[in-house]
Amino acid sequence: MSNLALDAETLYAELLAQVRAFLARPDWVGAHLVGIWSGGAWLAERLHQDLGRSGAAGVISSRLHRDDFGSRGLAPTTDATRLPQSIDGAPVLLVDDVLWTGRTTRAVLNELFDFGRPARVALAVLVDRNGRELPIQADIAAARISLPARQRLHLRKEGLNLTLDVEEVKL
Repeated sequence: MSNLALDAETLYAELLAQVRAFLARPDWVGAHLVGIWSGGAWLAERLHQDLGRSGAAGVISSRLHRDDFGSRGLAPTTDATRLPQSIDGAPVLLVDDVLWTGRTTRAVLNELFDFGRPARVALAVLVDRNGRELPIQADIAAARISLPARQRLHLRKEGLNLTLDVEEVKL
């Protein structure tokens, strides 16, 4: 573990404030919150509740559209896409924990369009880090940081609390 201090709860409070302001814009009123499995789903669920929205936030999986399925496999798991409302013609705010290379976001966009054609799509993340491999950017980010490629960020959910860890990996 690294000594980088990232307080997930403080970052979440910042994300909530930014999302609240973003969704108050006229072209985003009534937007659907859709969390990217798994950390983004936790965040979207909590945002949905803290914003006092009715119904449930959506969950979207990147599994069927990943460019690394050969190494990850396509076995069915619990990370299936669940969209409680039609996205056709609606604005969609995708929510994720960490934006890094952009590959998961690209896969999720392909999955999203399998379910319909949203009016517009934006991306909100807890942490936007360096290392993009695709031209994808976050519209909302609680923090923007730079990390070496050998470090990974992992969001963990412990009850109602969130923890963000930095892990060293071998390249």
